[in-house]
Amino acid sequence: MEAIARSIDIIYRGGPVMIPLLFSSVVAVAVMIERFLVLRRASANHEDLMEAVKRRLSSGDAEGAIALCESTPGPVAAVLASGLRARHLSSKEIERQMEETALSEIPRLQSRLVWLDTIITVAPLLGLLGTVTGMISAFQVIGRSGASQPTAITGGVAEALIATATLVGYNYLSDRVKQVASEIELRATQLLNILDSTKERI
Repeated sequence: MEAIARSIDIIYRGGPVMIPLLFSSVVAVAVMIERFLVLRRASANHEDLMEAVKRRLSSGDAEGAIALCESTPGPVAAVLASGLRARHLSSKEIERQMEETALSEIPRLQSRLVWLDTIITVAPLLGLLGTVTGMISAFQVIGRSGASQPTAITGGVAEALIATATLVGYNYLSDRVKQVASEIELRATQLLNILDSTKERI
């Protein structure tokens, strides 16, 4: 309870600017947790999936391979499924089909990351505003009684913490998106090679 009371006191002393800063921190944490869970599922190891697809194609069961990919969640499986459905086309056309699917899947992985980017930009400005208004209030108090208040730096400290934590989270999640994109490219290339070697059986 004491910690909660201290936190409320800090927010109160920080002035009105602490309210949007607090809201920004809550949004940033929520987005980072949600995106982390989504990207963790999307970046799962697909080695077993590729082996299963290869076995089915080698035995001539292309429909079984498609069903397997369609029942597997994530962008990698979706791209593979689109390539398998286009298996009777040329390699170039299969590749284009998978690229088209990938182009629709990647933005879903990047969804809401723009919120973090916005918070990274806005939080320092809010913190600067809080610091300036706090310093003005502090100077007024000093002029009247010679005392000082912590409000001059509260906004700046909050801004630094929120912006730094959000930037770390944003960079980490952006890197995970790049990893998934690389995984899609790798698995699509592997599928093209498998289709080429099993063409006569499917």
